[in-house]
Amino acid sequence: TMTERKESKRRKESSAHTPAERRTLRVKMVLLGSSGVGKSSLAFRFSKEEFSSTVPTVGCAYMTHLVCLHDATLRFEIWDTAGQEKYHSVTPLYYRGAQAALVVYDITKRESFMRAQLWLRELERQYVPGETVVALVGNKGDLSDLRQVMLQEGQTLAENKGLLFTETSAKSGSKVSELLMTIAHRIRQSTTPESTLEEWKDSCVDLHSPETQRKQGTCCMAELH
Repeated sequence: TMTERKESKRRKESSAHTPAERRTLRVKMVLLGSSGVGKSSLAFRFSKEEFSSTVPTVGCAYMTHLVCLHDATLRFEIWDTAGQEKYHSVTPLYYRGAQAALVVYDITKRESFMRAQLWLRELERQYVPGETVVALVGNKGDLSDLRQVMLQEGQTLAENKGLLFTETSAKSGSKVSELLMTIAHRIRQSTTPESTLEEWKDSCVDLHSPETQRKQGTCCMAELH
């Protein structure tokens, strides 16, 4: 019938715009900056979309968050590095190979802005332009009445180095999700070959399948992130 033909045509057109299998690509993103600028709170806001006032990170914390774009899903693996000086020498182990790096400072502490410039110089020795999306982030925007670093200063530094820039508030959530989406789109638009983004496959095991039940003593651990 005419109605059936129209429905069949509609399904074909719909499927033509829907990938047969949506790919999930892994993106390593690191947060760098001095202690106390709010990196852990930003990472928690990225991952859980909530605010958490946390204790200083020791070494490195790890969280994940999915961002769905029109042609793929990006699985951000967020490495929240410790900002304390005593951990500075081991931090390169964490940000090496990252597709995205956020250098964070506190807009109410000028010293953290100066430290951010040192982090940027350190980072420039490790990444290849075009392979890593780097953003300069002025956090604690909700405390603008205590501001020691002007918005224009951050913008100028970022423009001179060709970086993304924004001011955020991990506490209120202001500009946080927008920043993550901007980074996601920039990564997908990058001239870097897509093969550099490893595909992520969910490795969950069906505990009720006969095959699994036959494997006595097998331990299955679900991902907690």
